[in-house]
Amino acid sequence: MTKITKTEEPSAMKHLHMFVIAGVLALPVLQNAEAASTEGSAVFTRNCSVCHTFNPPPKTAPPIGPIAGQYHRKFTSKAEGVDYMVNFLKTPSKEKSIMPAGAIERFGLMPPMAGLSEEDLKAVAGWVWDQPWGGTGQGTGKSKKQQGNGDCQ
Repeated sequence: MTKITKTEEPSAMKHLHMFVIAGVLALPVLQNAEAASTEGSAVFTRNCSVCHTFNPPPKTAPPIGPIAGQYHRKFTSKAEGVDYMVNFLKTPSKEKSIMPAGAIERFGLMPPMAGLSEEDLKAVAGWVWDQPWGGTGQGTGKSKKQQGNGDCQ
């Protein structure tokens, strides 16, 4: 029978220790990502859901799904899309809008989100980016006749 000294650990034990250490080190990163998502959802619920729904039919602004889709089509990275969205939320303009022209005609231009901190703007923009966006449809600026149903007006 082979005696294992303190300096020698069986291979399985080494792997287990490495796995546990990696998990402990990754935990704060995962918690921060989850917290950011939760924060973004909370910012949306408190501030944005007054005008925006998550899915069609819209209230008084385009739903989040089609907005997320527009950002995914225009930007290749989350960082780029979030930065652009934060800039737009601070000072919305027709020139900065990436929504189809019909969306502004239908809903108007949103007001600046001056009451939100930079941190809140980044949290909600990141949350919007992460939402499912299965294509176009209601809320993208097409008329009710083109969409088939659902209009808040």
